[in-house]
Amino acid sequence: MSATVSETLIRDVVAEVLGRLGGSPGSAPTTTTPSSTAAVNPACGCPVGTAKPAARSPVLGKFGVFADANEACEAAHEAYQQLSEAGVAGRRKVVELIKEICYSKAEEWGRLELAETKIGRLDHKIEKLQGQRGIPGVEFLNPYGLSGDHGITLEEFAPFGVIGAVTPSTHSIPTMACNIISMAAAGNAAVFNAHPGAYKCAVIAARFFNQAIHRELGIENLACIVEPPTLESFNAIAKNDRVKLLCVTGGPGVVKAAMASGKRAVCAGPGNPPVLVDGTSCLDNAAKCVVFGAAYDNNLLCIGEKEVFVLEPFFDKFMSALEKHGAYRLNSSQIETLAKAAFVFPPGQGAGCPHPVVSRELIGKDPEVLARAVGATIPRGTQLLIGETSADHLFVEEEQMMPFLPVVRVKSVAEGIAAAKKAELGYKHSAMIHSHDVANMTAMARALETTLFIKNGSCLAGLGAGGEGYSNFSIATTTGEGICNPRTFTRVRRCVMVDKLRIF
Repeated sequence: MSATVSETLIRDVVAEVLGRLGGSPGSAPTTTTPSSTAAVNPACGCPVGTAKPAARSPVLGKFGVFADANEACEAAHEAYQQLSEAGVAGRRKVVELIKEICYSKAEEWGRLELAETKIGRLDHKIEKLQGQRGIPGVEFLNPYGLSGDHGITLEEFAPFGVIGAVTPSTHSIPTMACNIISMAAAGNAAVFNAHPGAYKCAVIAARFFNQAIHRELGIENLACIVEPPTLESFNAIAKNDRVKLLCVTGGPGVVKAAMASGKRAVCAGPGNPPVLVDGTSCLDNAAKCVVFGAAYDNNLLCIGEKEVFVLEPFFDKFMSALEKHGAYRLNSSQIETLAKAAFVFPPGQGAGCPHPVVSRELIGKDPEVLARAVGATIPRGTQLLIGETSADHLFVEEEQMMPFLPVVRVKSVAEGIAAAKKAELGYKHSAMIHSHDVANMTAMARALETTLFIKNGSCLAGLGAGGEGYSNFSIATTTGEGICNPRTFTRVRRCVMVDKLRIF
């Protein structure tokens, strides 16, 4: 297929999808929110059974897009074999293509994803796609060698084959893209089951990726995706014999399902990252970092600052610093009004009490939307809403994923660490501290045991933005692999030559 035809096809599909969303190519995304009465799958929070099935794309079953999950798995297996024949050079080419496509299509695809999901911020969605250039590739797979009296041994990182992957609604295209980069760099193919609330944009991106790969390498279905995604399609992927590994980025329900599949799973689960401010470091810098991290993409990031514990002598000064850096402070009455709007309580099962669930009406919305819900008028450019709460407030105990940040007074570092550990809910995901006291840093790190622990920076420093290191949108906290990279999707193979090849 020629480049011209491919571009035309993509424009047609974009027009089709945006048409179904009520927009047009290049138009600003609508701010209409979904109905809160829509039925929700309790396992993952996805709307089910209420919407009329969307019309399928005109080239279903071509360039990675399949209606049937098992057909997608077969096509991915064939692509895996083709990638194996293409060698390391082929893998490197795939990585280069994905990175450059994401960079060049960042604004278009950022708008497309925002139009479909209606959550987050356009500028940050664009940044997340542009940032794919920093995802590690083939260079991360250096072999490990041993040499001794009995010859040499070489350990290499080999692919699994076909990987089944689930992507979230919060970062649909960025998560799929960084997974393709990591998986293909390791020599694998993939089959994606996107979140139902963010699959149309993922389908468009997957088709574009596959077309580019096909033009360069002749491999048509390296990154397959099921359209539309369902719970049944996820189960089919998980059970398919071609799929050797699962990679899941999502909530507790889908993570639990992946781990119960009987296959090895790399699971990036939920988080509720706390922050401790002990007053020994610069309060102005701490406030600047907290606002930047908590406001990023309207607090959709799983690593984002979700609650802050501040030693009492420094509390008022810290709150003023937050306001200086773009936060707007709500009073106690407004906080309670916001809590009533932000959380719903579905009936409990059996003798159980109802458990709070975050309302989809406010997840990832702009601060202005939250402010209107409490009758507040906020200055233009406000990045984040803040307010003082108790340590046992719903906003502290639940991962709310909206630009409101609860701030709690504590009387000591020990109390702050204990409260932070409780709020983190044992996810072992992420935590931050602003301190120049090494003992306090050490005590918090040991108590919470989080995968990411950032000192004197925003949460994004943990992914290389303002700190050293590489990025990825799959952070395997549940299964322990940490921030995913190409090695995450490999198995180690050892080759031994006995009594030969050692040259000294």
